Amino acid sequence: MKEISVQELKTILGEVNLVDVREPDEYVDAHVPGAKLIPLATVPVRDNELDKSQTQYIICKSGARSAKAAEYLIGQGFDAVNIAGGTMAWIDAGEPVNTGDQP
Repeated sequence: MKEISVQELKTILGEVNLVDVREPDEYVDAHVPGAKLIPLATVPVRDNELDKSQTQYIICKSGARSAKAAEYLIGQGFDAVNIAGGTMAWIDAGEPVNTGDQP
């Protein structure tokens, strides 16, 4: 599975599809700007919301849940990339976050 750092994500943010697989309360607290919320447990029933012709970048809190989601999506024919370190690494790097339920 492909994986990139939050520093690499920063350079392409706004140009890619970013999917946050955390729970809604985690997302509302803080998320990377532009991230679409699809909680991990719902990925198998919501993967039809994602475009198979585009790479999906997957993020969670630290990288574990997003790795599971990326593996699942790859198995379904998607090109998926895990974000190493997740939202915590993004915050630790001093990058901006959004709050609330809007991407």
